[in-house]
Amino acid sequence: MKNSLVSIGFGNVIYASRVVAIVNPGSSPIRKLREEARERGKLIDATEGRKTRSIIVTDSDHIILSAIQVETIVQRIGGAGEHGAGGEHEAEKR
Repeated sequence: MKNSLVSIGFGNVIYASRVVAIVNPGSSPIRKLREEARERGKLIDATEGRKTRSIIVTDSDHIILSAIQVETIVQRIGGAGEHGAGGEHEAEKR
C-alpha cells in the first residue's frame, strides 16, 4: 500500500499505508467495534455531524468514522499516487 495521504472528507486525511480495513457501519459486530473504540478513547469522528457511511480501521487500532462511502475511499486509496489528498464528494458539499 502507498504511503500517501488520502482524503476522508471535510479536510481530513489519513495515510493510506496505515489503513487495515474500510467497512460499512451497518452490521452489529461493527457497531460493537465502534463502541469499544469509544470506550478505549480510540474513536475518531471525521463526519462533521453527517451520517457515518464508512468506518476505517487503522494499524494503530484507531477507528475512524467518515461520511464518505466505502467505495469512494477505496478509489481514492487506489489513485492516491496520482491525485493525492484531493477530490470532492457529494456528501462534503451538503
